[in-house]
Formats: sequence, structure tokens, C-alpha cells
Amino acid sequence: MNEDLHFHFVCTRDEAREIIAHQERFWVSNCGCRERGSGCSRSRMDVCLFFDPEMGGTGSGLKEVERNFVEGILKEAEQTHLVTRPFRYETEKTRIQGICFCCDDCCYYFGEAAESCDKGTFMEKTDIESCTGCGDCAEVCYFGARKIQEGCLEISRENCYGCGLCADVCSADCVQMVRR
Repeated sequence: MNEDLHFHFVCTRDEAREIIAHQERFWVSNCGCRERGSGCSRSRMDVCLFFDPEMGGTGSGLKEVERNFVEGILKEAEQTHLVTRPFRYETEKTRIQGICFCCDDCCYYFGEAAESCDKGTFMEKTDIESCTGCGDCAEVCYFGARKIQEGCLEISRENCYGCGLCADVCSADCVQMVRR
């Protein structure tokens, strides 16, 4: 089973907070995707979070930070709709080494189909009867699980990775995250 796990997996922001709550020390580096590309229109550069400095990051500027700095990253991730993608140790895939905060603007994962990522523990459950068809959830779904077609929401649950962004932005409060 351990061999079947990919380096990255998707989780909700609440799950990311829980992972972070169990850590004592934090390091951040600039995002390698943002540095290699033309930057990011959604967020700042220093959003790659590590729980030990062993990996060194994919971008420059690795530095140790306090918990309140990490809380600032989480707040920005919520405001700018970044997907929380924890990553595992290459040699011990049951342990989490850090968290990437990703979007469809600059991140390699969303631009390269060859970059694999495991789906999260949760997936969306939408009360279609309460849906207003506003399209906000489809706008933030980087995985193609939600689309507005002729004013109606269409959901492809097999494409849902469980990031929870759709639930975050739903003004009708008709989206819940449920165990996969």
C-alpha cells in the first residue's frame, strides 16, 4: 500500500489545520512553481510549508518561521482559494513532511497531467435542490468536477479530489464535504 501512495495528496483546509496543529516547528520556502514560471496572480511566493528542513524546498529562501506565520498562509489560502496539498517523505510515505498551497494559475500540478496526486479523504456532496446555479463553486474547482451548463450545475464526482473549495464559496450553503 505504501508504494501505491503518491508524493502529494489533497486535503481540506480543516484537515491541513489538524496536520499543522500536531507540528512543533515550521519552515517555508518560495514555491518552485511560482519561481520557475511568471509568478502567481493569486498569492505570494513563500507558501511552501515544511515540518523539517530535510527536503530544502523546490524554491529558494528556506527559513524557519513561527506558528503565526503559518496561520497567515492558511488565511491567505482561504481568501485566494488555494488547494492544500500535503506531501509525504519519499522514503516513508506514511509520514507527512509539509504542505503545498496550490492553484491553477502557476502550479505545475494543474498544468502537467503527468504529476500525480492522491485524492483526499473527503469529497463533495451537493444538495442540488438548494443550488442557485451561481457558478461560484465551478469557478474555484481546479479539478473539473463542477461545471455550469445552461444555467445548471453539473457534477462529476469522480473528478472530485476533496479540497473543499466548493463548500467554502457556496453562498447557498448546499455543499458539504463527506467521507469518500
